[in-house]
Amino acid sequence: MVHVVLPALIPDIKRVYDSYFAAFHHDPMGEIMLNILFPGGNVNSPEFREEHAKGTLAWWHQSDSQYTYKCVDTDNGDIVGMGLIDVILRRRSVEERAFQGVPWLQGEAKERAEKVLKPLHDMREQLFGDQQYIYAHVIGVLPEHQGKQAGAALAGWGLSFVDYTNLPMYFEASPSSVGLYEKLGYERLKETIVHKAETLGTATDISVPLMVKMPKSAGGMSFYEWKEKGYPKFNAATPVSKKQKL
Repeated sequence: MVHVVLPALIPDIKRVYDSYFAAFHHDPMGEIMLNILFPGGNVNSPEFREEHAKGTLAWWHQSDSQYTYKCVDTDNGDIVGMGLIDVILRRRSVEERAFQGVPWLQGEAKERAEKVLKPLHDMREQLFGDQQYIYAHVIGVLPEHQGKQAGAALAGWGLSFVDYTNLPMYFEASPSSVGLYEKLGYERLKETIVHKAETLGTATDISVPLMVKMPKSAGGMSFYEWKEKGYPKFNAATPVSKKQKL
């Protein structure tokens, strides 16, 4: 079984999001986030999925930085996973970077979701501001394909994409996945985001690990070194660090 990661096409929208809506049943934080963003427990109803597909297509028509990818089983062409990233290339103004809220929700559900999402936005602003970088929103794999290399294909594609673009990739890991990403060479930041139990509806607060993967062209430079130096651009001529030479 071989998996390949490809750009998602318009006819793929519903099948791509089959992976997203099913992926997190065994990941407590992922399932909590899904229930906060799409409350009501009806994410698999035909009516919801039809409206969600329409909203996704409308967003694709207007976004100039967000990309959706599909993980495909090459034996049969089935979509078994997905990834959603922002590739920030154009320098954006403060107004363009402002928190957009959660326009698809109303009332208490909207307030709850924004209590969760705004700290994530504010941390990205604190760490990157108007810099160029990649923000990975989510990776999801159908439950029946988890543990069968689809997730590894998506993770490997992400590592390659970082090196092709010479841009760092940032994302919020779940407590259950942080160890895996550290093994893949992601740097865990000292900053963290703590979601309060009363907002999440959990017994305890949950801390969100924040991860960055620097490109090979950074020459072994850490995120904090890069930030301290004023976010210099990387290219193939970037010298390697003394640590790498050793």
